[in-house]
Amino acid sequence: MLKKWIRETHWPLVFAAIALLGVGTLFVYSAAYHDAGNYLNKQFFWVGVGVFLIFCVPFIGYRTFLNVSYLLYVFAISSLVLVMFFGQQRLGAQRWLNLGPFIFQPSEFAKLATVLALANYLGSNAPLGGEKKVIPVTLAIIVIPLFLIARQPDLGSSLLFLPLTLTMLFLWGIRFRAILATAILAVLGAPLFWNILKGYQKKRILVFMNPALDPLGSGYTSIQAKIAVGSGGLFGKGFLEGTQTQLQFVPEHHTDFIFCVIGEEWGYVGTVCVLVLYGVYFHSAFQIMQHTTDRRAQFLISGLLSVMFAQIFINIGMTFGLMPVAGLTLPLVSYGGSSLITTAVATGLILSVYKERSIF
Repeated sequence: MLKKWIRETHWPLVFAAIALLGVGTLFVYSAAYHDAGNYLNKQFFWVGVGVFLIFCVPFIGYRTFLNVSYLLYVFAISSLVLVMFFGQQRLGAQRWLNLGPFIFQPSEFAKLATVLALANYLGSNAPLGGEKKVIPVTLAIIVIPLFLIARQPDLGSSLLFLPLTLTMLFLWGIRFRAILATAILAVLGAPLFWNILKGYQKKRILVFMNPALDPLGSGYTSIQAKIAVGSGGLFGKGFLEGTQTQLQFVPEHHTDFIFCVIGEEWGYVGTVCVLVLYGVYFHSAFQIMQHTTDRRAQFLISGLLSVMFAQIFINIGMTFGLMPVAGLTLPLVSYGGSSLITTAVATGLILSVYKERSIF
């Protein structure tokens, strides 16, 4: 049994995921050093649950999740609706449900449930001649959670559905003219999208283009984040020695801006190490996707990776001032139970595809 389990586990993917969890725990401790006991105990608990799920989900099997994907999707939409009426507010956003000892962020679960529903739907429909039916249904599956999440408001999480849509439709086999038509509709809808943004969201985008526009307000976080990363130099200032982060010049540096802590304390070398771990994770997942004959599994992995890659890209990009501040965590690294658990389940699903692979 042990030999079979070892043989059926893709260890490079497991190593990358657990190493990122370890790095995250280390820097959550550093970021929240002055309140480390409170944050660290919770993070240890979520990491323990996450590691358990990484190894447990493959035994359940990705096919089981796909078979109940529509039920999970309905549950996710229901939880997003509940947030509108009973959600807990923080920093002007209503994104969390209070479940007694735990606080649950439904938008994180909605991303996973949407990927599962899309993988099941697209994997069950052939591309030839089916665009008139499949594309509207696909867009409906995407738009409902996107709209509900954007209303919270959570612009960052809602934007993650765009690369998800493009990736999965491209893999499904959408024709170029359909992609062109979708792009034209997106461009035409941009003014409408701008008008429904909240005032502070518009300001973030404007400040992204010119941080000096409001250096003590909306541009403050972006400026301080770049100072923190830049001051780390090649090898960093040393663990717990970061001034920008330890003196709390950078807000939310245990969640959205934890990459600043890594850059300031471990420098360029440390940030590259983290990126290498993500590289191992994605390379392993791509290998698994390329060597399975199950189309639904291919859609599942591509969807999970597109969401994760976009989230990493935006999170690190806003640290360097290359993206607007969007309020997204760094997967497997940032503090937070909902994000960590969702990513752990996603990792377990990818490992499940390897375990049940048709050919490898």
